[in-house]
Amino acid sequence: MTTTTTAGPAAARRRRRGDVQGSGRLAATLLSPTFIVLALVVGYPVIAAFRESLYQRGQGLDAQGFVVQGDKFVGLRNYTDIFTGPNSGAFWNAFWNTTFFTVVTVALETVLGVAMALVMHRAFRGRGFVRASILVPWAIPTVVSALLWRWVFQADGVANAVIGKQVLWTTEGFHAKIAVIIADTWKTAPFVGLLVLAGLQVIPREVHEAARVDGAGAWAGFWRITLPMVKPVLLVAVLFRLLDVLRMFDLPAVLIGLHKDSVETLTMIAYDEATNLRYGPAAAYATVLFVYVAVVAYAFVKLLGADIIGDMRQARTARPASAKKKPLTSARKVTT
Repeated sequence: MTTTTTAGPAAARRRRRGDVQGSGRLAATLLSPTFIVLALVVGYPVIAAFRESLYQRGQGLDAQGFVVQGDKFVGLRNYTDIFTGPNSGAFWNAFWNTTFFTVVTVALETVLGVAMALVMHRAFRGRGFVRASILVPWAIPTVVSALLWRWVFQADGVANAVIGKQVLWTTEGFHAKIAVIIADTWKTAPFVGLLVLAGLQVIPREVHEAARVDGAGAWAGFWRITLPMVKPVLLVAVLFRLLDVLRMFDLPAVLIGLHKDSVETLTMIAYDEATNLRYGPAAAYATVLFVYVAVVAYAFVKLLGADIIGDMRQARTARPASAKKKPLTSARKVTT
């Protein structure tokens, strides 16, 4: 007698669910050391900073009239003082400067970085020298770069000699912002160019050749082929630069100086509070900056990166239509 048993789609789904759960447990096991290190290096400092932001250091009198000095729990007073307190004007000025530097410098670096990548990608004599020359500014430490540009922007420096005017770049005013933007763009635009160059080198040559055969010009090929194919790499570069500029401190501090309203950023205010032993307000500024950076990063990935991640997952899990329509059945014959 011969009997045939058929495992239906439900059994196949259970097997796939078990495989996915097993892969998930294996991935969690392999990634657990990384998560532990991140919790110690990132998580604990964030929690400690938030706890510190709930206290203020000061002195007062105890019940016996003696002076008592130490930390006092004040709740959210440090945060309310940031937004609406006597020093709220300094915070909003620093917030505006930080946002302004982020938007302007990242936009300029993206345009110049893509242009640099296109130049470095072309085959011509002396390409190695051009690549090395473009990447040198990025390799220079930020403090050294700020000192170099400080000499350039001196009253008798190269900048005034080129424009033919006497501009005090390192004093208060909008020209100080321009000096910071120029210095930061010069230093970090090659970083964007380097990442975009890596994306250009993985584009098959046949794609551009087919476009030229179809009559596409250089401009059409750039907008319809090159830019869409390097978009994932470009978005990563822009995200890195956004997070970096939001934490800008050393470049304006060395180039222009501290306590300059024109270029003061959120990190500079937090540093000033900490150096004056006001650790509670300093931690509050740092926490606000952390939240600001997290919100910007989430919004950037959600608005611009979600489609890319979805396309990657779809391409990885895509199957032919015929395979999807094929019933998942299996037969087992037992002969007795």
